[in-house]
Amino acid sequence: MWFKKSSIIKGGKNMANDFSLLTSLIGALAGLFFLIVIGLYVYTALAFMTIAKKLRYDKPWLAWIPVANLFLIPILAKKNWVWGFIFLVPIVNIVFFFIWMWNIYEQRKYPGWLSLVPLLGFIPFIGIFVSLANLIILGFVAWKEI
Repeated sequence: MWFKKSSIIKGGKNMANDFSLLTSLIGALAGLFFLIVIGLYVYTALAFMTIAKKLRYDKPWLAWIPVANLFLIPILAKKNWVWGFIFLVPIVNIVFFFIWMWNIYEQRKYPGWLSLVPLLGFIPFIGIFVSLANLIILGFVAWKEI
């Protein structure tokens, strides 16, 4: 255990040290989580910006703007930008996301079914591997030529 039994019984200074250790650990984990989220955002923004450039869209920088990047997906799928509002509708947004990503993958000469890989994340114990696989597939679609 990371704490002493006697510190719980006695209280006092040892318990305060244990609490500060716990809060430090939680803070470090929160900082690590924040760095991972920022890294994933940068990676996906770079990937979508590259895809937009390769599909000859004239505003690929939209991939960096937090809400505008949702409107970029239907645009890249050759739909009107207004279709981006569908992301506000629960369940329907997921269906349209997969349809549009299928279209984008096929435009980049990749099999459209690769857009369905994230659905495998619902299988217990393989969710993290599916997420990594999806990021790798997105990278291939963005930076590798077939």
